[in-house]
Amino acid sequence: MTTMTATASTTTVARTVTTATALPPRWVVRLAHLTALTPLPSGLWRIAAALGIPVGFTGDNPMATVAFGSSFSLYMIALTLFAEALGLLALGLVQRWGEVFPRWIPLIGGRHVPTAVAVIPAGLGATALTVLCLTGAFGWDAPDTMGHPDSPDGIAYWIMTVCYLPLVAWGPLLAVVTGHYWLRRHRAGRLHQDQH
Repeated sequence: MTTMTATASTTTVARTVTTATALPPRWVVRLAHLTALTPLPSGLWRIAAALGIPVGFTGDNPMATVAFGSSFSLYMIALTLFAEALGLLALGLVQRWGEVFPRWIPLIGGRHVPTAVAVIPAGLGATALTVLCLTGAFGWDAPDTMGHPDSPDGIAYWIMTVCYLPLVAWGPLLAVVTGHYWLRRHRAGRLHQDQH
């Protein structure tokens, strides 16, 4: 009886340790939420432009004459929704659905998400976002971008700049959250192997 109780107690402790190891720390959860929010300001700016609100562009620039419902307007809305959906995927790196496929998914629902299935796309995404956003930041005032005479100036320039600035952090934040996801899953896997 004592041996059985000790074994049950050890199993409970082992399950607790495995669960505790699998839970991300609060700072990583906060970083994941911050990562998900980084495309939001630029998205709100694009939605305003797509609705036909003047954002400071002039001349022949399509942003100067955008009308709500036009193909360009719909493109900007679709781009915003796509970017927001990508941003929200960062939450999967700290939520249960990033470790176990939701039950409603046919064939794979309820199964563990292979670590590589999450880490490889997230890592590639973090790299691509870092390169694209840093390139965009360094070329922000180039003659063919915001340095162009038809581009916003004054307060409109600063509003657009402030809205797009968080994108510079998107890739690096995603890289940190992805790295921690891999480390957490790797440690949990090793702990599970050690128990068996």
